[in-house]
Amino acid sequence: MLRPDEVRKRADRPIQVGLVAADDWGYTEMESFLLPDTMARSLRLERAGQVHRAEERDAPESVDIVLYRHGIPHGKEVFGFNSEDPDQVIRDILAAHEELALPLARQFPVFRKPVVEDVIHSVARENALFAITTALPNVIPNLIELPWVFGEFASDTVFLTANQIRMAFVIAAASGREIGVSHQKVEIGSVVAGAFGWRALARELAGMIPLGEGLIPKGAIAFAATFLIGKGLEHFYQAHVPYTPEQRVNTYKQALERGKAILSSFTGAGQAEPAEPAS
Repeated sequence: MLRPDEVRKRADRPIQVGLVAADDWGYTEMESFLLPDTMARSLRLERAGQVHRAEERDAPESVDIVLYRHGIPHGKEVFGFNSEDPDQVIRDILAAHEELALPLARQFPVFRKPVVEDVIHSVARENALFAITTALPNVIPNLIELPWVFGEFASDTVFLTANQIRMAFVIAAASGREIGVSHQKVEIGSVVAGAFGWRALARELAGMIPLGEGLIPKGAIAFAATFLIGKGLEHFYQAHVPYTPEQRVNTYKQALERGKAILSSFTGAGQAEPAEPAS
């Protein structure tokens, strides 16, 4: 997923959606859900070719997802759409078809927010766990401590930064944006520019706090930095403007506390994981 072409290939896989309703109003309601008026007209017309009513003569023999209007009996392999709780069908589809999450988000905007949020949290968590793993020799000295520490900072920085760049590609794809270094120069430049500062701070904390207590601050900083980058990208692609300094500070503080809670739970401290911080 560090290859933009691979991300683009997965995201651009056409998703075919079948609709079943008792009347024209039911079909129109589901079509508006998948293809809202906020979409650009040209894109809406293009995506309309991927959404098929059951009554169509030229409907494809098979589709990726089938939506049934609420109230119509249906089997287990399809999804009931209730206009009073549209978020439920989004959750159901993403839970059943994780492999379709990226193309669904790219092609149908209603899926974007939950998919992007899941990507951000997953990558932030990966980076946090990796960060505390690389810090272990610093707090549990042994015979191989010196060679490990010599390579720790470089390997740590490369892995975490590469993961953040991967996240940037995926968020762009899910947000319907162009993907790749040439299209995301500013975003990737920001990730790389901040890499050594975040990692140096985290490594210093891990070394200063005795008896392994530095693991949580180091991992929490990795989590918060990654989370902030992800939420900043999400905001930029949606609002077309970067985070304000105040938004950056607030998001980072909230993410830092969330990272501490996740890592405390992981290391056995037993703290409950708090709710998702607001962007």
